[in-house]
Amino acid sequence: MGYPRDFLGRNRGAEGEMRAIHGKGKLFLYIIRQVLYNIGMKVLLCSASPRRRELLHKIVKDFSVTKSDAEERSRYQRPHLLVMDLAREKGRSVMANDALIIASDTLVYRHGRYYGKPKDRADAFRMLRELSGVTHAVYTGVYLKQDGKERVFYDKALVHFHKLTDGEINDYLDRFAPFDKAGAYGIQDGVVVKNYTGSFDTIMGLPTEKLGKVLEEMGVRDVYQ
Repeated sequence: MGYPRDFLGRNRGAEGEMRAIHGKGKLFLYIIRQVLYNIGMKVLLCSASPRRRELLHKIVKDFSVTKSDAEERSRYQRPHLLVMDLAREKGRSVMANDALIIASDTLVYRHGRYYGKPKDRADAFRMLRELSGVTHAVYTGVYLKQDGKERVFYDKALVHFHKLTDGEINDYLDRFAPFDKAGAYGIQDGVVVKNYTGSFDTIMGLPTEKLGKVLEEMGVRDVYQ
């Protein structure tokens, strides 16, 4: 979903955000990226999102991209179970036995209501009006599969919106056309979001630091070295 601005309104961007990941976290992501690159692992990202591609490049230098044809249906109602199930269905819909498959799904959630990608402009307007001035949760589920091993996990962040007028909502929709984003907004736009708690990567759609740790837990180094 993109890069945030800081509290002074400055766009932090990719480099600024990487500088914000201090010490062990930054070093860990670097090591994972180098391990995957050096061992020549084939990685397949099941997503049409340019934001997820951008995020995955933090830890994987080279990978292929495919779009899942899975229907976004789930028997689960609880948000963390729902996003994990949707990510799992996306990943399982792709046949690639010789690759590490990565699939992800993101949802905005508030008071029992889910906000996925808007159906049209009117739906996007409704979402932004309902989220105006309040805090909501963003859940991102991630599914991994390699050599028959499967792993699924999720991460959660909280986002607080500015109070928006109808005119400001319409102006935002005109300027940024966020119709391909969960909740009808991009945190990188620096307009509707007042502040957030948690990983901005999770809000964008792929929690890279947590993903790197899960890759290690799956024995990526042992499998590919």
